[in-house]
Amino acid sequence: MYADLPSRFRALVPACDFASLRWVRERSQTLTVRRDVLLPPRDSVDVGVMVTVHAGGGVGYAATADLSDAGLRAALHTAHAWAESMGSRFIFDSRGLNPARPDGTWESPVQRPWHELALADRIGLLRDLSSRLHPAAPAGLSFVDWSATLMQVDTEVAYITPESTAYQHFSMISPDATTVVSNGTESQARSFGRGPSRQGGVEVLDEIGFSNAAEWLVADAVALIEAPDCPSARCDLILAPDQMMLQIHESIGHPLELDRILGDERNYAGTSFVTRGMFGNYRYGSELLNITFDPGVPGEFASYRWDDQGTTAEKAWLIRDGVLQAPLGGALSQARSGLPGVANTRASSWNRPPIDRMANLNLEPGSVSLTQMIGAVERGVFMRTNRSWSIDDRRDKFQFGCEWGQLIENGQLTSVVKNPNYRGRSPDFWRSLAGVGDRSTWEVHGTPYCGKGEPNQLIRVGHASPACRFVDVDVFGGG
Repeated sequence: MYADLPSRFRALVPACDFASLRWVRERSQTLTVRRDVLLPPRDSVDVGVMVTVHAGGGVGYAATADLSDAGLRAALHTAHAWAESMGSRFIFDSRGLNPARPDGTWESPVQRPWHELALADRIGLLRDLSSRLHPAAPAGLSFVDWSATLMQVDTEVAYITPESTAYQHFSMISPDATTVVSNGTESQARSFGRGPSRQGGVEVLDEIGFSNAAEWLVADAVALIEAPDCPSARCDLILAPDQMMLQIHESIGHPLELDRILGDERNYAGTSFVTRGMFGNYRYGSELLNITFDPGVPGEFASYRWDDQGTTAEKAWLIRDGVLQAPLGGALSQARSGLPGVANTRASSWNRPPIDRMANLNLEPGSVSLTQMIGAVERGVFMRTNRSWSIDDRRDKFQFGCEWGQLIENGQLTSVVKNPNYRGRSPDFWRSLAGVGDRSTWEVHGTPYCGKGEPNQLIRVGHASPACRFVDVDVFGGG
C-alpha cells in the first residue's frame, strides 16, 4: 500500500508551486480490566492521506482514504482548486514560503515490541494488577471501584514531496490504574495516571513500575480517606513532576502557541495573555525557569525528527532564565508573525491539517535535591498527581486540584492531607518559582489527550520536569 505511493503521487501532481502528501497508518489497541472483569478489547486500524497544494498564493488541503490513483487525483484536484480560490483571500502569500523537503527515516526506540507480548499475557498482567487493587480494607472502609488499562498505539507517517520522502514510525504505550476507597459518606481515588505515557515497547512497563503499582495505590487511597482536608493558607508549595506536567501544559504550553496568540483559536480554545511584543523581553517567571521545546528526548511521548509539514525538529529555548524567548509556532505562523519558532506543526490524523501544537515541552532540571527543597520550607504542602484543572480562555487565571497532599512543617514532610488544591495567575505563579529539582527528581511524562482546533484534534504531548518549589501560593482544601 505504501511502497508505491511516492511514485504514484509524483506522477499525479498538477502544475503548482508546491505539493505534498502525508500518509498515515495508525493501529491501536486498548485493554481494560475493571472490577476484575475484562471489558471488550478495542482495536482499530486507520489509514489515509492528506494532500497539500500551494498555488496562486493560497494553500489548499484535501484528505482521502481512497489511495487508488483515482482517489489521489481527486484529492489533488480539490486541494488545487481550494488553493487557487484562496489565493486572494489567504492570510499570507504562500509564494513567500519555502516548504521543507525532508528525506530519511526515524523510529521510536523499542527494545521489546508490543507484539512480542501475547494478548493472553497482556490481559493476564491487567488481571493480576486489578486483583491487587482491592485487598481486604480496614474496618469501616471498602474498595468501591478499581481498574487497570493499557493502550498501545503504532503509527507510521510518510511525508512525501516531488523531491523527497521522510518516513517515521512511532510506538507508544499509555498505562493507567486506579483504585477508589469509600467510608460510606465520601470516597478517595488514587491513580497511576496517564502521566507515564511513553514511546517504546513493552520494556516501558518495567521502567515505570506499572505491575508493582497496586500496593502503593491502595496504601495512598486508604491514607487519604482517613486524612483531614488540606488547610487553606498562603504558603510554600512543592509540586511533584506528575503535577508539574499539567502546570507546564496549561500555563506555559497553550499560552505560547503562536496561532492562538495570532487569534486563530479565539472562538474555540481561546486566546493567550502573551502578545507578540513580549518575546525577547518579558519576564515569564523567576530566573530559575528554563523551558525547552525538545522532540529529541529518547522515549518521550512526542519525540520526532520532522513535524507534519516536514520541518526538521531541533531543541529550542522558549523561556531562558525566566525571560520569554520564542513561541510554539510552525513555519506558516513564523512567516505571518515575523517571530522565530519551532518545528511543531502537527496533526492528529490523516484527515486533519497540521496546526501549531505542543510536542515535548520540558522544564530543565536545576541543582537541588527534593530533600533540600523540602528542608527549605517552614510551612507548606507537597502535592502530586492531578485530579482537576480549570484555566481561563487567556491561560491566565487557574485552579488545579491534586490527588495527594502532604504537609511540610519545619523542613519535614508530616501529615497526609486530602483534597489539596491551589490557584493563581500564570505569570505571578512562575515568578514565585524558588526551587528547581536536580536530575534525580526529573521525570518524563506525557498525555495522549491534548485537545485543540476546529474540527477538534486530540494529540499526544510529552512533558519532562523535576519537582519544583513555589512560594506564597494560595492553597486550599475541598471542605
